[in-house]
Amino acid sequence: MKRLPSISVILIVLAFIDLAGENLVIFHAGSLTVPLKKMKIAFEKNHPGINIQLEASGSRLAARKIADLHRKADIMASADYRVINNLLIPKYAKWNILFATNAMVIAYNDKSRYADSINADNWSRIFITKKVNYAHADPNIDPCGYRTLMVWQLEGMRLKEPTLYDRLNAHCPPKNIRPKSVELLALLESGEFDYIFEYESVAKQHNLKYITLNDSVDLSRKSLSDFYSNAAVMVSGKKPGEYISIKGAPIVYGITIPNNAPHKEIAIEFLEFILSDKGKAILSSCGQTPLGSIIIKGDTSDFTANLKHLKSNND
Repeated sequence: MKRLPSISVILIVLAFIDLAGENLVIFHAGSLTVPLKKMKIAFEKNHPGINIQLEASGSRLAARKIADLHRKADIMASADYRVINNLLIPKYAKWNILFATNAMVIAYNDKSRYADSINADNWSRIFITKKVNYAHADPNIDPCGYRTLMVWQLEGMRLKEPTLYDRLNAHCPPKNIRPKSVELLALLESGEFDYIFEYESVAKQHNLKYITLNDSVDLSRKSLSDFYSNAAVMVSGKKPGEYISIKGAPIVYGITIPNNAPHKEIAIEFLEFILSDKGKAILSSCGQTPLGSIIIKGDTSDFTANLKHLKSNND
C-alpha cells in the first residue's frame, strides 16, 4: 500500500527551495490559486517591475514553511483563518484578516459510478454500500482534508447514524488521501476516483459537477456554528508528536503579512487590492463569496497608514 509522505518529509524537501529572490512571494491555499492568478495579472499590469510569485500548498503546510523552515513570504493566505492563529500568531505574524467564505461539496463527473442517482440525501449510503472510489486531502496539511472528516461526522449526526463516520473512513484507504485537495482534480478527471471532497469555488472554477450538501453539513452557514462545533478532528500540532483538536466551524479564509516579510510595502498594496472592490469582484467571479465586512483578529498596533482604515472599520 502506498504511504503518504509525512509533513516532516515534505518540509525537509521544501527547506532546499528558496523562491523569494526579489519577487513578491505569496504562500497560499491551493483553493485560492485561480482568483490569486487573476489578481496577480491585474496588479502586475498596474505595477511594472513587480513580479508576484504564487506558491500553492495546503494551508497548514504553507504556515509551517514560515514557522518551521523560516522561509520568507510577503503574504500568507489560508483556507482556514485558524491556521494563521494557531501556527503563526504571535511569533511569526501579528494579525489575521478574515476575508472570504466557501462551502464543502462532493465533485464528480459523468463517468463517476452512480452519477445519475447520487444526491445530497443518499451520497453517504452509496459511498459505504456501493463500489465507488472517493478521496480527500490530507487533514494534517490541508484544511479541506479535516473539513472532509467533519462533513462525515456531521452527516452521521444529521442522519442519526453514529457509526457512519467510521464506515466512511474504512471505505477510504490511505492511497485515496493526497497532500492537497486541488491535486485530486486530475485524478477525478482521469477516472481514478469517482468522487472527491472539495470546495464549491474550486468545483465551479473547473466546471465540475458537484453535490450541494445539506446546510448542516457543508460548513457554510454562520447560523449553524453551534451544530458544526459538534465535529472535531485531531491534527498535528506545532511540535513533532504534538496533536491539537480542531472543531467544526463555518469556513472562513484568513490572510496576513508575516513579521519578516521582505517587501512589506508592496505586500500591503497587494493586500489592499485583494480586499478592494476589484479584488472582491474577482473572488466572486471565481465562485467564492467575500465576507460582507472585513474581520481582523490579533494585534493591529503596527498597521501602516494604508491598512488603518480596515482597523477603524472593524472597531
